[in-house]
Amino acid sequence: MAGQLEVAVTGLPAGPFLCWALLGFVCLSGIAVEVKVPTEPLSVPVGKTAELSCSYSTSVGDNFALEWSFVQPGKPISASHPILYFTNGHLYPTGSKAERASLLQNPPTRGVATLRLTDVRPSDTGTYLCHVNNPPDFYTNGLGLINLTVLVPPSNPLCTQNGPTFVGGSTELRCYSSEGAPKPVYNWVRLGSSPTPSPGSMVQDEVSGQLILTNLSLTSSGTYRCVATNQMGSSSCELTLSVTDSSKGRVAGTLIGVLLGVLLLSVAAFCLIRFQKERKKKPKETYGGSELREDATAPGIFEQSSMKVDSSKGLLERSPSTSTVTTTKSKLPMVV
Repeated sequence: MAGQLEVAVTGLPAGPFLCWALLGFVCLSGIAVEVKVPTEPLSVPVGKTAELSCSYSTSVGDNFALEWSFVQPGKPISASHPILYFTNGHLYPTGSKAERASLLQNPPTRGVATLRLTDVRPSDTGTYLCHVNNPPDFYTNGLGLINLTVLVPPSNPLCTQNGPTFVGGSTELRCYSSEGAPKPVYNWVRLGSSPTPSPGSMVQDEVSGQLILTNLSLTSSGTYRCVATNQMGSSSCELTLSVTDSSKGRVAGTLIGVLLGVLLLSVAAFCLIRFQKERKKKPKETYGGSELREDATAPGIFEQSSMKVDSSKGLLERSPSTSTVTTTKSKLPMVV
């Protein structure tokens, strides 16, 4: 009845493999390729074997082909890379996962195309595509998608501190694990018997691993531990916080300044004393010919010379003066 109606409407012959429906809908011949995969994401611990289930229904013929491919998180399906493919009765693993990838049933001609991936790694996290191609069955795209997450315990986190640690101030403690899937949550605790800071002075973010300490006091000093946790396990790190009194720091700075000043004055005094001693040790300078002697006769004055007795001549002789005036010798008869 439907075939007669379609012929009446379209004027085209109806056949077992081609039918024309009302409103322009087309029904193509052949059996549709139907691919079934799990709707829930798959999670596998690191190092284990993952089985990505994929089944299909079609009439397997000479043109049957199967392909598994992989795309990293956040990238489009068009950026996928092949893992293995089956065609012409042969299986061809390919790509970086070739040595670890295989089919649960080989050849996959009985409706099961499950992929087995051994020794899974964090880099295996992403979307896997099971694509069945069997011309002339083109009614559906023959594609199924599976999301795989490789579970990794948190790596040893790194604890850091940022900001001043003076009384009355605020500081920040951070904790971060470079690995972990799913992403770990962070929790800070204080170790020891010291009193725990008031809740208002401790604010932490479990997602980012940040701990903010406000209104620091000397009792805030101590050891703090950060614990990173996910469903695969936990890891921790510790950090020691030392809070100082800024007023004591100013007193210490003043004392250091005074000591440095005294040291500089001592060095200056030592250098001055040494300079004076070196100056006293220098020899006295000798004067040249223009020096005035104490025994020199002033110009223009005759010197009173001593009388010398000439025993051979019996005369008194007057010694010449050092002045420029010429003196004459006088000889007197000697009185016996």
